[in-house]
Amino acid sequence: MVTDAGTGHLALTGNHLECRQAGRIGHGLGDAVELVVVHDFSLLRAVAAPRVTLSLVESPDDLSAVLERERAYHERLYSGKAQQRFAQAAVREFRSHLCEHILGATGLGADAHVLSIGCGIGDTEIVMAPRVRSITGVDLSPSGIREARAAAEAAGVRNATFVEGTLDTVDLPSNSFDLAIAIFLLHHVPDAPLAALPRQVARLLAPGGWFYSLDPSRRRLSGAVGSVVIPWIMKQHQSPDERELVAGAVAPLFEAEGFACRADFYDFVSTPLAGLFPGWPAGYRAARRLDDVLVRVPLLRTVSSNFEIVARKS
Repeated sequence: MVTDAGTGHLALTGNHLECRQAGRIGHGLGDAVELVVVHDFSLLRAVAAPRVTLSLVESPDDLSAVLERERAYHERLYSGKAQQRFAQAAVREFRSHLCEHILGATGLGADAHVLSIGCGIGDTEIVMAPRVRSITGVDLSPSGIREARAAAEAAGVRNATFVEGTLDTVDLPSNSFDLAIAIFLLHHVPDAPLAALPRQVARLLAPGGWFYSLDPSRRRLSGAVGSVVIPWIMKQHQSPDERELVAGAVAPLFEAEGFACRADFYDFVSTPLAGLFPGWPAGYRAARRLDDVLVRVPLLRTVSSNFEIVARKS
């Protein structure tokens, strides 16, 4: 039996009843999704009610629209004042601390080949480059890649390469990187590509290679305060399709691909402070020392600003 009503679809085949309904759903998945409900009546012999399976399917057209909006937003960002802001002292101190933290967490160093997914204008990558053998940055923004290449040349960095595109479009060799990083990227990625990312990363990493990501936490206290006190600044620094994540939803994606994975908290006040006052390095250093305590306090740490995923390929 098959019936259609508008954008709906109902089909009965053997013991399976499948209902499909196109519609719209919340921020971060894109605008159009397909809701699929499958009832397996063959299970009625074993349980009192049919099993129901729900899945969200993002259409290729919608994913293309999300990518285009992200590209347009970052083109405007990287063609504006981002370079001057990211070059200020407190932001540089944050990037330097982050690079040291990543290498400390993974045990990697001067011999490491690093892939940066969503490298932007290369501010983290240029700081990381002197600490590793090579770093390759990938980003969908042409302006971001142009700025990254120019900044690397100006800094005399010779072991950094920047490539325009995404992991779906850029030809990267398999099993060739010791570390893949994604700094403030995952919360820009729609759910279906995010679910596919661990498999892509696993293909690119050498055996025993590492993945590290840093993203805003949905439960962050700084975000709740900022949305009340300075909502216009919060909105200014958010792209149309980004959303906050929780570590508990991201880590299982990597575990499902065979990674040994842990989720933790990176900061409480220091990174937001560097964003608000990029020219105040002393303030960042003091806040960073405070963060080293706050992110270890039970319960309080759960409202930290940014969470990290540290995963190792088996």
